[in-house]
Amino acid sequence: MQETRLDTARIRAARRVIDPMFLDTPLYRCEALEPHLGCTVSIKLETANPVRSFKARGTEVVASLVAEHGPRAVVCASAGNLGQALAWSGRGRGLDVTVVASRFATAAKLDRIRALDARLELVDGDHEMARERAAAIARHDGIRLLEDSEDIETCEGAATIGLELADAVPSFDAVLVALGGGALATGVGHVVKAMAPEAEVICIQPLGAPAMTHSWRRRRVVTTGPTDTIADGVAGRRPIPAVLDDLLLVADDAVLVQEASIMAGMRMLLDHAGLVVEPSAALGIAAILEDRDRFAGRHVVTIVCGSNVDMDAYHRWIGAAPLHRS
Repeated sequence: MQETRLDTARIRAARRVIDPMFLDTPLYRCEALEPHLGCTVSIKLETANPVRSFKARGTEVVASLVAEHGPRAVVCASAGNLGQALAWSGRGRGLDVTVVASRFATAAKLDRIRALDARLELVDGDHEMARERAAAIARHDGIRLLEDSEDIETCEGAATIGLELADAVPSFDAVLVALGGGALATGVGHVVKAMAPEAEVICIQPLGAPAMTHSWRRRRVVTTGPTDTIADGVAGRRPIPAVLDDLLLVADDAVLVQEASIMAGMRMLLDHAGLVVEPSAALGIAAILEDRDRFAGRHVVTIVCGSNVDMDAYHRWIGAAPLHRS
């Protein structure tokens, strides 16, 4: 079998530099969801930490390297969660952190980046424009550019989730992973395929941001036009070739879901699990809702990957979501 860019020994080493508060996150069976979904559902909860997403697993690794091998400054583009995580990890290590984001990003995410003492620069376009600006800053200032998913540390940090899943008892039949740039999917997928190969790795994207799914299906990079989804955390248009190569080796499937299903998933996680989540974190539940027969009678783990959400928008979305009663 071909090998990904990821290395299991480095992933284990990453656990030693990641602040323990981001590790060994809750993994539990959520029986209250099961009558509505028709399968056994376990939740891997990545939101109960200071940045309310899984992203700090990667930024902790990056920040530790930058702190050791100056200059002690780093810049990234972010839809919000990566920026918060990098700001948190950098602040604790005395790094100068710059985050570039779209001015249309979720206001709550931008406010938290500022509150964590990072310098925030806003661009008038989408996330791809923010990526270009961050790269320009890195070149001009001679500082480290953190490129989410392309930088292997972001994938291997996320892969520590996979280590925790592989140790889970009882074992599971499938893991549902939100798919954006690909760090989470390739990281978790790498470990699951190495340590629990009988489990299916299923990646989920919104229909309104399908670039990586189209790329996976066609086995080549497919770029798309503007995205149209409430799931801002996964709304990229230009997949990174090296990340796609890894995804092709570890993902068993990539599926697209409708916005109504994402909202329904958010509503179900609130009603039956007591969890306020951002749209990207509900993609797994949305996938089950859209294809119940596929998952019927199986044990499915869904990674709840973030809970940074604008509350006014959240209330609109869950208010619009259909109620699912068994």
